[in-house]
Amino acid sequence: MTSRRAFVKSAALLSAGALISPPLLAAGKQTIGLQLYTVRDAMAKDPAGTLAKVAQLGYNSVEGATYTGSQLFYGMTPPEFLKVLKKNGLIMPSSHYILGEAMNNGQAIPGTILHGWDKAVDDAAQVGVKYMVCAYLMDSERGNLDHYKQIADHLNKAGERCKKNGIQLCYHNHDFEFAAQDGKLPYDTLLNQTDKELVKMELDLYWATKAGHDPIALFKAHPGRFPLWHVKDMDKTDKKDFTEVGNGTIDFKKIFAEKNLAGMKYFFVEQDRTPGSPFDSIQQSISYIKKALV
Repeated sequence: MTSRRAFVKSAALLSAGALISPPLLAAGKQTIGLQLYTVRDAMAKDPAGTLAKVAQLGYNSVEGATYTGSQLFYGMTPPEFLKVLKKNGLIMPSSHYILGEAMNNGQAIPGTILHGWDKAVDDAAQVGVKYMVCAYLMDSERGNLDHYKQIADHLNKAGERCKKNGIQLCYHNHDFEFAAQDGKLPYDTLLNQTDKELVKMELDLYWATKAGHDPIALFKAHPGRFPLWHVKDMDKTDKKDFTEVGNGTIDFKKIFAEKNLAGMKYFFVEQDRTPGSPFDSIQQSISYIKKALV
């Protein structure tokens, strides 16, 4: 399985995820999402077959992993990809993008916040995207708190552009945003230096918890700021690695009880690494979610 860093870098040469609007989902049907990074290898080989399998397991919502490089949707044009989604009863209300400050072999990466964002937003609007998410900062894009303030400025501008097309920009965290610098957290800088209407957050519950922060405390400090969640569990070993939802130590029942405070609209199961087939793991996760959380 490829690592997230390798996957994001290779995305400059790969296709990406598309989105369709929620009204296509049957009225009253619970939305349970999957971040397609979890099944990235299968998506690279057979996107249509993989989406069909994801739908058969009970997921009705997916989140695209990237949109860079080719600026296609997993090798397909928007109409082609939308057809595959509709055929499987799927919606894709959110997709991941990258900042684009880092280069790929010295070349700017298209379809990123800093390079070709207008086209990315226009393409997203054509397929009905609701949320465009800055997914990850490369090592070279992090820096000190002043640099995070510059990133916040970039996000505000990108959020303004999204708003023109009725799209909400979000930022997705890992754990490095919670590493204190001069007694302050980069994550707080991003929260406080961005316009709360232009830039909201996709809270990765695993990474926030692993960094020692209570998601509910974040909800209370910034109510309504977290419309998207990544739902993945932390195993019970000293390594605190990824595991299937319900198989670890995170109290999802307690967190889900505060979804209205958070402003949560969609959540996506994600498991960066799985012990065997990712399809076995995502099946275990959705079984727990249906039994205990929704």
